[in-house]
Amino acid sequence: MVALNHGSQRIGPDELVVSLKDVPELSIIEVDHEQRFLRIGAGVSWDELLGAPVDTLVPCLTQAARTVGSHQIRTAGTIGGNIATASPAGDGVCALVALDAVAVLTSPEGQRRVSVEHVATGPKRSVLANDEFIESIEMPIVDGWQAYSKIGTRNAMVISVAGVAVVLSANSNSCRIALGSVGPTVILAEDASAFARDSIDWSTIEISADSLERIGELVQQAATPIDDHRSTAAYRSHSVGVLARRLIERGVQEMRNST
Repeated sequence: MVALNHGSQRIGPDELVVSLKDVPELSIIEVDHEQRFLRIGAGVSWDELLGAPVDTLVPCLTQAARTVGSHQIRTAGTIGGNIATASPAGDGVCALVALDAVAVLTSPEGQRRVSVEHVATGPKRSVLANDEFIESIEMPIVDGWQAYSKIGTRNAMVISVAGVAVVLSANSNSCRIALGSVGPTVILAEDASAFARDSIDWSTIEISADSLERIGELVQQAATPIDDHRSTAAYRSHSVGVLARRLIERGVQEMRNST
C-alpha cells in the first residue's frame, strides 16, 4: 500500500487488492502449554501484541511492537505484514528471528513452514509465491530472558537504524542474537550466539567482561551494513555491537538476580 500510495507501483487491470482484515482465523493468539509454543495469526495487530499473553510469554516481541510507528500504525499494521514486507529494518522480524519463530505459509496447494529467518531473501523480496499468504507464526515459549532494543534518528515513530534482539534460554543453556538494519535481511549472528552460549557460566549465571567484549566484536563481524540517508555503515556496525553487549550483560544480571 505504501508503494501504491507513493506511485512507485501500479495495480494492473486484471489485479485486485484484497483485505484480509476480517478473516477471523488470521487474528488468533493461541498458547499450547503442553507443547510449549505460541501461535499468532498473521492478522494480529501490533497493539494486540502489547498485552497478555504475548507480553509475558515472548516479551521481546512486545518490546519490538511497542517501538513500531504511532498508535494509528500499531492499530492497522500486523505482524504478518511486517514479515511479508521483507524489510531488514522490521522490528518484529528481528524479535521473531531471535525467538526461532516459524511462518506458516498457505496456498491452494496446502501449507508449508518456513523459518522467519529465511522468509526474506533480500530487501522487499521473499520466498512467498504469488498464490501464498502468511497464515500464522509459531514460536517456542522459552524460559529465561529476552529483550529487543533499537537505535533510531529520534525517540519515536522511527525506522530502525540498528536493532538487536537477544533470547537467553535457561532450559537449553542457549543464546540467539538477531540483528536488524545491518544487512539485506535480518541476520542471526550465529558465531556471536554460540560464543555467548559457551561463555555464560550457566550454573552461576555469570559472564566475564572480556567475553562481553568479544561478543560485541563477533556481532560487528556478522553485520554487513550500508551507508544510506539514515546512517552510516560504520555507525550501524558499532551500534549493534554495543546493543548486543549491553543486552546480554543485562540479561545475565537479571537472570542471576531472579534465581
